[in-house]
Amino acid sequence: MTTSIQDTWFPDLNCFGCGPANADGLQLKSLADGEWGATASFLPWPQHDNGLGYLNGGIIATLLDCHSAAAVVHAAHGHGWPPRPGAALPYVTAGLDVRYRRPAPLTEQVSLVAEITAAGEDEMTCQVVLEWDGKVRAEGTALWKRWRPR
Repeated sequence: MTTSIQDTWFPDLNCFGCGPANADGLQLKSLADGEWGATASFLPWPQHDNGLGYLNGGIIATLLDCHSAAAVVHAAHGHGWPPRPGAALPYVTAGLDVRYRRPAPLTEQVSLVAEITAAGEDEMTCQVVLEWDGKVRAEGTALWKRWRPR
């Protein structure tokens, strides 16, 4: 079995979406896909209901944000841009533009695909999609800036 990006690079992180150390969180596990990408699967919980029987939009946004984080961290380490001293991650989210295309199921496993579209030591941009049944359910563009602890 391949170790997830989260378990490899930030096993002690307590993030709600992707932190391995948060037992109550979503526990998203992303796998590296080439030099600039990542893939993941996620099975929603009944508590993630939007009130209409579909996956909640806030949970979707969290999944897009956290899955793009995995792709960014994977690319950063691959290019020699590890976290700066005092930083838990090499980059932090500076912006996330989410577009909801169609409802996502609450009782079926969804897929996530992320691809870095622009990369530099100071910032990265990542396209990320949530899919089910061969159709895009939500997509986002995430901007990541280099974390410089103060």
